[in-house]
Amino acid sequence: MRNKDTKYASSVQEAMASYFGRKGIKKRIAQAAVVNDWDQLVGPQIAKITEPVSMDGAGNLWVKVSSPSWLQELQLMSPTIIHTLAKRGKRIKRIRWIMGEPKDNG
Repeated sequence: MRNKDTKYASSVQEAMASYFGRKGIKKRIAQAAVVNDWDQLVGPQIAKITEPVSMDGAGNLWVKVSSPSWLQELQLMSPTIIHTLAKRGKRIKRIRWIMGEPKDNG
């Protein structure tokens, strides 16, 4: 009976993966992973003063920044950060830095 259950689970998994791929959901899930993995992707210094808010379907990542001076600095660093994320398999077209108090990352 276990073999039959395993085959069924596998076929459901394959069907869902195929459906998600056709609907573009797989890509969106991968994009959303940037928000969840932000601290590991950008390192502790940037993570401490930022908080990713959302990722839209066009590839824009919205990130809160703690101060105007950091916002300006991060805008200048955007191409480097996007390139670093791309090397780690994260496809971001643009980072939109916005003022806001990040959650406590400390």
